[in-house]
Amino acid sequence: MRVGELARRTGTTVRALRYYESAGLVVPRRLGNGYREYDAIAVRLVAQIRELMALGLTVEETRPFVESIAGGADDADVCAAAVATYRSSITGLQERIGKLTAQRDALDARLDAAASQVVPGSAAAGTDPAALVGTSLPSLSFYGTDGRPVDLGALGDGRTVIFVYPLTGRPGVDLPNGLLEVHGARGSTEQAAWFRDHHAELRAAGAARVYGLSAQSTGYQRELAHRLRLPYPLIPDPRLTLADALRLPTRAAGDMTLYERLTLIIADGEVEHVFHPIPDPASHPLHVMRWLTKRRQAPGSVAA
Repeated sequence: MRVGELARRTGTTVRALRYYESAGLVVPRRLGNGYREYDAIAVRLVAQIRELMALGLTVEETRPFVESIAGGADDADVCAAAVATYRSSITGLQERIGKLTAQRDALDARLDAAASQVVPGSAAAGTDPAALVGTSLPSLSFYGTDGRPVDLGALGDGRTVIFVYPLTGRPGVDLPNGLLEVHGARGSTEQAAWFRDHHAELRAAGAARVYGLSAQSTGYQRELAHRLRLPYPLIPDPRLTLADALRLPTRAAGDMTLYERLTLIIADGEVEHVFHPIPDPASHPLHVMRWLTKRRQAPGSVAA
């Protein structure tokens, strides 16, 4: 077959086939008129190269597998050179994963350090949260702990629950300046876990989506989401941009400024209800679920 036909049958490009040829992996016969002619086995050879490259191997690393097929083997993996290549590739991946993990942890540490230096009082002075009812949410973009973008001004149809909390800690790590002693700071982990345990019930009660939001950095929130296996994303807002936009209440704590605990119910892009204050964070999600159930049953209520 000619090079164009081989490219069509293998889903690759003529340029790639020329590269495989220059590497000595897929070699055509030369006809008397100068044209290249590929044997039928070339389809298997190219397929093997593309499959292994998709797994991260280089073109050169596919050589023992290609040569095994060209030599008549039914299974290209059954040869010492192929096994050695697999082992070498896995070792290389493990080294790269280790380096990337170290880079991620270093970036997390720097982000945590930067977030802890937020200047106290930098957020706008808080207003009465009840006055927020009817307020349109601004178009503020964040990235949740699931890596997906979240635009608070375009949350979508149905009701959205955003529970705002001061902070959470990490197991075995002391928070600076006695932050856990700040009034209202305790209970955030239990609150997040309750929202997790009853996430399906909250959805059934009328919550199209649930988010948690705090001034802590992505590193802290991602650790919590992973440790608690949260089915909903957390939103990091270390610059208190939502507090500035809606004049949400905040509290200075040592060298940080934290959100006061409250929960927003958003419908059609506006604040429909505000829970504040929240004296018992652990049981608070139950009150949210009851409120959602009543509102869903009310005439003219927003559909979830």
